[in-house]
Amino acid sequence: MKAYRILPMSILGIVIVAIDQLTKFLVVKYMDYGESIPIIDNFLSITSHRNEGAAWGMLEGKMWLFYIITVFVIIMLLFFYKKEAKNDLLLQISLTLLIAGAFGNFIDRVLFQKVVDMIDTMIFSYDFPIFNVADSSLTIGVILMIIQIFSERGEANGN
Repeated sequence: MKAYRILPMSILGIVIVAIDQLTKFLVVKYMDYGESIPIIDNFLSITSHRNEGAAWGMLEGKMWLFYIITVFVIIMLLFFYKKEAKNDLLLQISLTLLIAGAFGNFIDRVLFQKVVDMIDTMIFSYDFPIFNVADSSLTIGVILMIIQIFSERGEANGN
């Protein structure tokens, strides 16, 4: 029997998108643009920021390109889920995180033509670009997919 775990993965994806959209709503409603609230001194702050591009502000103002790319990527991820993820829980989780992250930022781009970011970190004196829950979901999804690929490769080689 093929186990695609559609219901639990759908719930996981919906919860991630809901948390993403709720945190963005709260930042927009209760913080001024540019306002920053320190959480852990010299490491973590909540900062109200908007991004009109991709990561690090790349391709700023090219919203039409993001619409096309995001729809294409989500369709490909869903296809890959259906085709490759049966009975592979780690791959299902990673794909769900990728889809939820892409969808969370897609909602912002469609509604506001920019993405609301708020997680502001300082890592070893490097001021990392401000990001959001959807970005975190995308990053964790990629990391899990890399782990899955390497563990699958190890199994194929008999390790």
